[in-house]
Amino acid sequence: MHATFPLLKQTDFPPIRRKTLDTLQVNLGYKCNQTCQHCHVNAGPNRKEMMDADTIALVLRVLHDRRLSTLDLTGGAPELNRHFRDLVRQARKQGVRVIDRCNLTILFEPGHEDLAAFLAEQQVEVTASLPCYTPSNVDRQRGEGVFEKSIAALRKLNSLGYGREEGALRLSLVYNPLGPYLPPAQQKLQADYKRELAEHFGIAFNQLYVLANMPIQRFGSMLVSNGQFQGYMKLLKDNFSAGNLDAVMCRNLVSVDWQGFLYDCDFNQMLGMNMHGRGAPRLHLRDLLGMDVEGMPITIANHCYGCTAGQGSSCGGALVA
Repeated sequence: MHATFPLLKQTDFPPIRRKTLDTLQVNLGYKCNQTCQHCHVNAGPNRKEMMDADTIALVLRVLHDRRLSTLDLTGGAPELNRHFRDLVRQARKQGVRVIDRCNLTILFEPGHEDLAAFLAEQQVEVTASLPCYTPSNVDRQRGEGVFEKSIAALRKLNSLGYGREEGALRLSLVYNPLGPYLPPAQQKLQADYKRELAEHFGIAFNQLYVLANMPIQRFGSMLVSNGQFQGYMKLLKDNFSAGNLDAVMCRNLVSVDWQGFLYDCDFNQMLGMNMHGRGAPRLHLRDLLGMDVEGMPITIANHCYGCTAGQGSSCGGALVA
């Protein structure tokens, strides 16, 4: 696989600084039951990295001591971590909002048949990847048969009360483009998704998030192999919007890797770009117990244009309507 960091590290992206921290985005491990083309984590069934119980206990302590409002769980498939349910239960007891970034097909993996019911019981927000509402596009990006399983999973979540406008169980879907172009307008695509999924499959959901693909890991390597890397970077730069800088997710979020080390975002984590800069001493969860990160400079490189191009892109979807 082609390394893309050498192509990204020289940048003219404007400097930005942190605001008040309110969210821990915790990567519980890189193991996944899928191997997706666009995956910026390079996750898959053969990855062994998993967060241990001691580090998870530290996550809970930081949430409590810093009075953080949101725990955003990701992977890989975060549910494959054997401590996932204990972490969710304890975070919810603290009154923390918990988001599970779910690939949907995990609900049918052996040992996870009751996962959907558990998420509903704990009132976990489910953010589920569904890169299209047609089978061919989803299976091309995520693997044969993934669309069918994803639809079955969404129906299962709906049956438990997820995705209903009047209910407390929120279900959000995530769209990624199939190739090297920017996602369409979020509101319009959301209307298309709601219409198509309701008419053809009887599925309801609350919100669609559209995310730009980052030129790193598998997607970045594919761009390099196809001679499209520079063209995609030009597209991102040409569509840079300074108005997005105030709302990028790294302002209020810290990304935590499976060992407990800290990064400004999930993408920086995958590029090995530490908080304080690549090559600087790594900050760890335990450092958050005694320091305030507000005002710290955010480590940047050229991939940051992916979050600020056009309508903007973040783990919560577009930054502007």
